[in-house]
Amino acid sequence: MIRLAANLSMMFNEWSFMDRFQAAGDAGFEAVEYLFPYEHAAEAIGATLRKNGLAQALFNLPPGDWSAGDRGMAAIPARRDEFRESVALALRYAAATGVKRLHVMSGIADRKDPNARAAYADALCFACDQAGPQGIDILIEPINQRDMPGYFLNDFNSAAELIGDLRRPNLRLQFDIYHRQIMHGDVLVGMKSLFPLIGHVQIAAVPARHEPGSGELDDFRVLRELDGLGYAGFVGCEYRPAAGTLAGLGWRARV
Repeated sequence: MIRLAANLSMMFNEWSFMDRFQAAGDAGFEAVEYLFPYEHAAEAIGATLRKNGLAQALFNLPPGDWSAGDRGMAAIPARRDEFRESVALALRYAAATGVKRLHVMSGIADRKDPNARAAYADALCFACDQAGPQGIDILIEPINQRDMPGYFLNDFNSAAELIGDLRRPNLRLQFDIYHRQIMHGDVLVGMKSLFPLIGHVQIAAVPARHEPGSGELDDFRVLRELDGLGYAGFVGCEYRPAAGTLAGLGWRARV
């Protein structure tokens, strides 16, 4: 059975951030995810989750200065110390929210640069080693160059190879169906072959990133195939509602 998590960075934007939790719960979601929680107190977010009976599926480590163009720091050698501080902050929020999956954004860097590659591997090993004792998985997500030009981790095969090379049991793949289709296509074959590495799944329609079922893929077949593989985690609804969040929730009846 597919379980859905509302992405509060993209959905329920008709409400202020802290009010989105109740709105998602009232709309029937059992879990939420979002990009970053760090503008709000960890304890306040934890209390809001508990009040609304919601599980925290995922959030990202601090990305650096998002408004200045940062999209993570892990692959940037000069920001090693800042990255390590960000791990400690994320783990404090993880303790308050009960989340068991944290996504590490690689940052904007040249994937062919050996210094960037070494920095990324070092950062992931550090994050995994810090998160492991708390039972937390570290996730890496390939992101397409159309949405995020210059993003370091822009290939699913490279992500899978890296997970194998680093040999950290809590390093997992974040399989975003939207990004996979744009970068490689072959979503069903890719999902099946990579399934042993997958720690979290996200969905949005391609190409407009609106509600599932509104684009070029048969998103409902993809979800059925995912369910058939035995996926037990949440599927994050990381889409931009085409005409209001509540008005666009009818697609869930087909899952």
